[in-house]
Amino acid sequence: LPSGWNELISLGDKSIWTGINSAGEPGIGLLEVIGFAWAANTITHFGLIDMALLRFAKKKSYGLATSTGMMFGHFVAWIAAGIMGAGAAVIIGKTIVELDPGDVAFYALGWSGFVIVIVAGWTTAITNLYRAGLAAQAIFHRHSRKKTTIIVGLITIAIACFPFVFSQILPLLTYAGLLVVPVGAIVFAEHQIFPKIGYTRYWSAYRNLTFSTPAIVSWGLGLVFGFGLNAFNVMSFFYLFIPTWIFTIIIYTVLAGKFGAKNKYPEEKEKERLRNEKIISYQEEKSLTETKPVKDTTLFTKILKVVSLIALIITLILAGIVLFSSANENIYIENRETFYYYAFICTVVYFVTAYAALLRGKSKNIS
Repeated sequence: LPSGWNELISLGDKSIWTGINSAGEPGIGLLEVIGFAWAANTITHFGLIDMALLRFAKKKSYGLATSTGMMFGHFVAWIAAGIMGAGAAVIIGKTIVELDPGDVAFYALGWSGFVIVIVAGWTTAITNLYRAGLAAQAIFHRHSRKKTTIIVGLITIAIACFPFVFSQILPLLTYAGLLVVPVGAIVFAEHQIFPKIGYTRYWSAYRNLTFSTPAIVSWGLGLVFGFGLNAFNVMSFFYLFIPTWIFTIIIYTVLAGKFGAKNKYPEEKEKERLRNEKIISYQEEKSLTETKPVKDTTLFTKILKVVSLIALIITLILAGIVLFSSANENIYIENRETFYYYAFICTVVYFVTAYAALLRGKSKNIS
C-alpha cells in the first residue's frame, strides 16, 4: 500500500492508467478522454436540451454553471471513477469491463457507495426525466405531464435493468448526443449567426409554416453525416459531434436562405417586439407581488451546515487512514472495515443535514 502521494501515483502508473485496456490492446489517450467528456455532455449542451431547465433561470450568467459542471466536475468525477473501478477490479479479481456501478461502489466505499450511487443517479436522472416528460407530453398531449413523466420513468427503469446499458455507456451517450447535436446547431445558427449575416430570426414563424423544411432536412443530413463518419471510421466517435455541429449549421443556413430567411418581415418583427415588451412588463409586475427570499441565518440551519461539513471531513480523514496508514494487509482490512462502517453513517448524516439545510434556505417561513 502507498505511504505517500508519490507512491500512489507510481502505483496508478502500474495498475490503473497503464495505456492498455482489458483486452491487452492500447487504450484511449488523454484526447479521447477529453473528447468523451464533451461528447457525453453534448446531448445536454450542444443539443440544448438543458434549455428546459435554464428557461427558469433569473440571470443569463446561470448558464455558466453548466460549463463549470461539465469541465471541472466531470474531470474530477471520471478520474475518481477510473481509480475506484481499477481498485475494485483488483479486489474482486475481474477485469474492469466486467464490473457494474454497484460492484465498484460497494468494494470501494462499502454501503455508503450504494447511497452515493443512488443519490447521484437520482439527481442526474430527475432533470433528464423532466425534459423527457415535456417532450413526451408534446406528442401525447391528451395526457397530463405528471402521468406522461411517470410512464416514461417506468420505461426507463425497465431499460436500465439490462446490462448493455451500463456496459455500453460510452457509445450510448455519444450516439444519443449525436441525435440532438443537429438541433442545437440549428438553434445556434438561428440565434447567433442569422442576425450577423442579415438573415431574419424566426423567419419560419413569421411565415406561419406548419413545419420547417430546412430544419428537418438539416437535422436528417446532420445525422447521415455524423453516423456516416462513424461508419467509415473517419475519426473517433468521441469527436463526431464537432464536425456534425458545424456541418448542420452550414446546411441549415444555406437552406433557410433559400426558403425565406433572407427576406425582411417588418410587420411580423414589430408584432414580435410588442409581444416581448408585454411579456417583460408582465414579468416585472409579477415580480413586485412575489415574496422576496429570506436569507436563512437561523442557528438551527447553521448547525445543520456545520454537521454536514464535519461528516464530510470525517469521511475524508477515514479514507486517508485507509490509504496511507495501512502498513500491512491485516491493518488495511481493519482500517477498511472501520471506514465502511463510519463512512456509511457520515454519508447518511451528510445527505440528511445538507438537504434539510437546503430546504430551510428555500422556505419562506423559517423559524
